[in-house]
Amino acid sequence: MTAGNDNAETTAAMATIMEAMTLNPSVRALLDMIAASGRPKIWQVSPPEARAMVLALAKLVDAKDVPTGNVRDGTMPGPGGALRYRAYTPAAPAGAALPGLVYFHGGAWVFGDLDSHDGMCRLLANESGCLIIAVDYRLAPEHRFPAAVEDAFAATAYVAANASQFGIDASRLAVGGDSAGGNLAAVVCQQARKQGPRLALAVLFCPALDFSTESQSRRDFAEGYFLEQGLMRWAADHYVPPGENLSDPRLSPLHLVDLSGLPATHLHVAAFDPLRDEGAAYADALRGAGVKVRYACHDGMIHHFYAMADAIPYARTALKAAGEAIRADLA
Repeated sequence: MTAGNDNAETTAAMATIMEAMTLNPSVRALLDMIAASGRPKIWQVSPPEARAMVLALAKLVDAKDVPTGNVRDGTMPGPGGALRYRAYTPAAPAGAALPGLVYFHGGAWVFGDLDSHDGMCRLLANESGCLIIAVDYRLAPEHRFPAAVEDAFAATAYVAANASQFGIDASRLAVGGDSAGGNLAAVVCQQARKQGPRLALAVLFCPALDFSTESQSRRDFAEGYFLEQGLMRWAADHYVPPGENLSDPRLSPLHLVDLSGLPATHLHVAAFDPLRDEGAAYADALRGAGVKVRYACHDGMIHHFYAMADAIPYARTALKAAGEAIRADLA
């Protein structure tokens, strides 16, 4: 893992990454297995079929049988009806009121659910010491933008308002997510700055942050690295209604003009991820606005590696380090 400091110019550093790094052997083996399967690409099937395919993959590669504290499912009110959530207490909770992390799963705004990220959430709860509230927000194309944004903000506000009932210390409330969920977490932070609740931290794993620009990493890793250009276009077609401004910060949080006053942010990118460059650019922009940033580019990794711990052992190492950093900043 290559970590940046507050003065690093992460965007410039990305220019030489292709020469300096190679795919992790476990990643290479997984990509070869997927390529040899003969199955259609996710964007070549219907959204319901895509959801089933992703859940089947998650059952194969996500961490399994992770012992943790109490895990319970529940519902909370949302703008479009009740929102399902799953609460994870860490295996060794440190006190009655714990730091909290409202977590939004990835899945291109079209697939993914509480089960697809269950192993990852268990690992992250244990390593961070946080009580994690994973939220099952509405998915496209049945519910297009801004439904997921509205759900994510409503869930965060609800957890903040009811923190004591969840066993969470409201002064140590964070939001986080991966991929599409990282996008939602970033948007929630921007909205919460205006109207509350106060958030102590944002934790973003390989977030999608810019619908409007084709970065160099999107071109470099367009095919063959798990997240592919065809899927990104398919997802955008399902999630974004025709005529929307793709630079709207609720879609592309990288385009918010003023990032000052946002919570401290932990931002993780993967070296072989199409979304790498927009993550690096967001880290730079946050730093430029005076926001405290912990940034890590994970060598040899691909998009979604963090939720593939049974196929990519390094995922456990990365989540351990991420959890320790969360624990330190929410102490």
